[in-house]
Amino acid sequence: MDFTGNPKELALLRTFAPFDGMKPEGLSVFARKITRRQAPKGRLLFTEGDEEKQTFYLISGAIDLLAEGEVVGTVKSGTPKSKSPLAHQLPRPYSAVVTSDRIEYFQIDSEFLDVAVTLDQTGAYKVLELNGLDENAPGPDDWMTALLQTKAFHKIPPANIQAVFMRLQRVDYRAGEVVIKQGDAGDYFYVVVKGICQVARETPLNKDGVRLAELKMGDTFGEEALISDVKRNATVSMVTDGVLMRLAKDDFRKLLHEPLLEWVDYESAKRIVAREDGQWIDVRLPSEFEHYRAEGAINIPLHSLRLKLKALDRNRHYIVCCDTGRRSSACAYILAERGFHASVLRGGLGSTELAAPR
Repeated sequence: MDFTGNPKELALLRTFAPFDGMKPEGLSVFARKITRRQAPKGRLLFTEGDEEKQTFYLISGAIDLLAEGEVVGTVKSGTPKSKSPLAHQLPRPYSAVVTSDRIEYFQIDSEFLDVAVTLDQTGAYKVLELNGLDENAPGPDDWMTALLQTKAFHKIPPANIQAVFMRLQRVDYRAGEVVIKQGDAGDYFYVVVKGICQVARETPLNKDGVRLAELKMGDTFGEEALISDVKRNATVSMVTDGVLMRLAKDDFRKLLHEPLLEWVDYESAKRIVAREDGQWIDVRLPSEFEHYRAEGAINIPLHSLRLKLKALDRNRHYIVCCDTGRRSSACAYILAERGFHASVLRGGLGSTELAAPR
């Protein structure tokens, strides 16, 4: 059963981390991408050693965690353990098997989750409001969801995410207008915000073009223009009046370059923190921090980092961490820009033994 984003479902999502710390507009994006599932007793949710980038949450029922066939832990719905993702360290240190008569759970693509939480925490939605559409246009939920899922978007370094939204341009089109023409050089990536587009391809037998698809709000096209120099392989025109958001290829290519950051592995990070001047900064949300953390870490979520800068010591060497390295790299960039000595934990805490259930 798909989530529709109604208040009851959003309240359920807010009982899990990191959804409990997300802004309403960010949470509604997630709700549209989540399906509630059921599994009977004895079913394996995932297996030890699995490296599939999927994040699982337990809504009801109970599971056992097994290592080499032996039970090493149990997770029951409604308990503190169930409020965090199930054994999300990769490769997975445990298998998960259903032990109650059945369970209800949901899962979500880990990359999508990580990118969208970063987006939420960097305040990119506020940028969207500033660049906003007219009051009669749809909200950002559908087209934002589509944008977050594109592989091209996942290549953008987290520190540059906000800049991407500052560079998105709104373009209004009339019915019948051609947006891109087959054979032209690729120049923009487009997201349909309002209206309907038609995709057609000219062939030797049909110069008028064979209709291939219809695009509506939330659909994207032109991704190849961001990552290559290929010619357009189809023509896209407006069926109705509409609004598109577009990102220039040159802008995207500039924003693909990672800002100069200092990365350290976990062992090196521990050695730095063991020194008198070393300090962990964990930029996850408080509910994630409560679940597990590095010893002695201070918790400053990404969204509040700029407000806490005055409390930080410029003589310290900060090791910035999150689950994956995405949010922490955005934070390290903010710190480095302001003259702090900050390094990013490569791979994030999720790749360390700290993420294993206790």
